[in-house]
Amino acid sequence: MTGSDAILSTRTLFAGWMTLLLARVRLSGTEHDRAFLLHPSGAQVLAYDPARGVAMVGRQTRLGVLHLGLPPLIEGLGGAEDEGEAPVATVLREAMEEAGLRLRDPVKVGHAWMTPSTSTERVHLFLAEYDAADRVAPGGGAAGEVEAIDLTEMPLADLWAASQAGVFDAKLLLLVQALRIRRPDLF
Repeated sequence: MTGSDAILSTRTLFAGWMTLLLARVRLSGTEHDRAFLLHPSGAQVLAYDPARGVAMVGRQTRLGVLHLGLPPLIEGLGGAEDEGEAPVATVLREAMEEAGLRLRDPVKVGHAWMTPSTSTERVHLFLAEYDAADRVAPGGGAAGEVEAIDLTEMPLADLWAASQAGVFDAKLLLLVQALRIRRPDLF
């Protein structure tokens, strides 16, 4: 990387929920064409019940995984931020929409760039406790968003074992590791 690295121009190839751009860039003194996505940022939470030793996780069809012929990955609860929405508000809203869960005091773990070579997407990561009484609605996803979410409460020990098998998305992998570091007694 040099101080002269720059985006020289962009051209929109597709505009929708995400925007695909073709950029003419100067990298290390030479010009190249590179495609990248303008992708909304979001937030994900690992919701867990410490008394019962379980976490609420879901599976839903994701196009990249489907394209590779693989089954849906295990994911935490979360999604894209609404315009102007704070990340903590996103996880509270998404936990209710997806799982009917009222979360207690989400704790921010950090944020991660998902694929910075090709996308502007950044995801804020949270841990939050709940108990059985906090399941106040059926969940399943927001109306009109075509989210067919298969929810399950998974024992934390099983979740840790699954994290070693490559069946998670990257966000959940980071969150399970963060919870295990902070609360090893739960595993």
